[in-house]
Amino acid sequence: MRVNWKTYNSGGFFDELISSPGHARKPARRLASYLRGLTHEELLQKKTAAELAIKTMGISFTVYSDAGNIDREWPFDIIPRIIAQKEWSYTDEGLKQRLRALNCFIHDVYNEQKILKDKVVPRELISNSGNFRKQCVGIKPKYNVWAHICGTDLIKDSDGKFYVLEDNLRVPSGVSYMLENRRVTKRVFPELFENYYDIRPVTEYPAQLLETLSSLSPRKLKSPEVVVLTPGIYNSAYFEHSYLAQRMGAELVEGNDLVVEKDKVFMRSIDGLTQVDVIYRRIDDLFLDPSVFNEESVLGVKGLFNSWIKGNVALANAPGAGVADDKIIYTYVPQIIKYYLDEDPILPNVPSFLCIDKKQRQHVLENLDKLVVKPANGSGGYGMLIGPQASKRELAEFRRRIKADPRNYMAQPLVSLSTVPILGDRVVEPRHVDLRPFVLQADKSYVTAGGLTRVAIVKGSYVVNSSQGGGSKDTWIVGDN
Repeated sequence: MRVNWKTYNSGGFFDELISSPGHARKPARRLASYLRGLTHEELLQKKTAAELAIKTMGISFTVYSDAGNIDREWPFDIIPRIIAQKEWSYTDEGLKQRLRALNCFIHDVYNEQKILKDKVVPRELISNSGNFRKQCVGIKPKYNVWAHICGTDLIKDSDGKFYVLEDNLRVPSGVSYMLENRRVTKRVFPELFENYYDIRPVTEYPAQLLETLSSLSPRKLKSPEVVVLTPGIYNSAYFEHSYLAQRMGAELVEGNDLVVEKDKVFMRSIDGLTQVDVIYRRIDDLFLDPSVFNEESVLGVKGLFNSWIKGNVALANAPGAGVADDKIIYTYVPQIIKYYLDEDPILPNVPSFLCIDKKQRQHVLENLDKLVVKPANGSGGYGMLIGPQASKRELAEFRRRIKADPRNYMAQPLVSLSTVPILGDRVVEPRHVDLRPFVLQADKSYVTAGGLTRVAIVKGSYVVNSSQGGGSKDTWIVGDN
């Protein structure tokens, strides 16, 4: 049996590959035609080949559970996602605009606080923020950039346009899986890369990341000492930490590999101490320096924060950048863009309701069964409520939580997430997706060609996070011909 696009049914959702039964959208026509020429058994064989490649390449992630930490092979669907270059060029500019404005906001919050004085963003949202670091007040990092690496989550609604779902400015993860998705797809579908048209490469990202990090170096060296600081092998993103360090040619270090002497950071090695210029840190603010933040932390380095303040080492992302990585602040980003850049947002937000506002909170409480409720600083899909799929007990519990701590919650309509095809056991079926492109900013800005597409493997599910059963697929930015 071959793929039959006439019987493929997205259930009324905007499908990114098939526009109507039997008809593919223009950028995806060659892919749809190619897939139609394969039997389901041939596709399953390619799926098996992909699974073997993932196992051989050691692509894994860690799931935390009550039973302990479990390493799992990366869940991958072989059918690539197609996005037209013309559409992506517009999206690329929107992502750069957004990160520029967010960095202006972070710098302002820790220095002059003009946006708070002008009451564009309420001051209490900052003073009550769990990610505001008073220790960072008055600091001016190089280029006035605090968030050097951002993972922005995008979704498509029923109109087929991209919307920003959230910003990830603390320690965004997933880019290694974007890169590995492309490697696996090339192994499984080599003929597509030989015969398809203009698929934008993604392999330059490690070089772009290294260039971004190197530009932050306090010392003017041709090759600054860049290290990746990891919490260790038990962290869920350790695969990515080691992967990026290797691809950049940087050292992968843990806190006890570093020492601060005379306000400079050094790396221990068998040859002695080597001065470190830039730290790409993959641990949270509160664990960075036990002398400044959590005194019980064994993950960070004593004296690191002071070394950063004195300009002897660069930290990416900078401590305190998470003040803009807050789902409440997210709702103000259109105003933030207008305030600092005097531009209209290129990429719109998803409509949102702030529970801290009495009128909006009442609307949320009265329509809880129709909305998605998120905690201000949640991640990974944890701690959120999908109202239309929630039980009466879950609705009652969230109603209690919102009343008890309205600052910690915001709500959004349940967006009609677009769908793309995945390879099921018997047929090709539609599933909901989001997209996490990665944006770099220092003296220059970069945006990945596409990003990490996350897909809800379970039929009807809106949860795309791999930690909760979601999967992933390669994302192609293709020419319009």
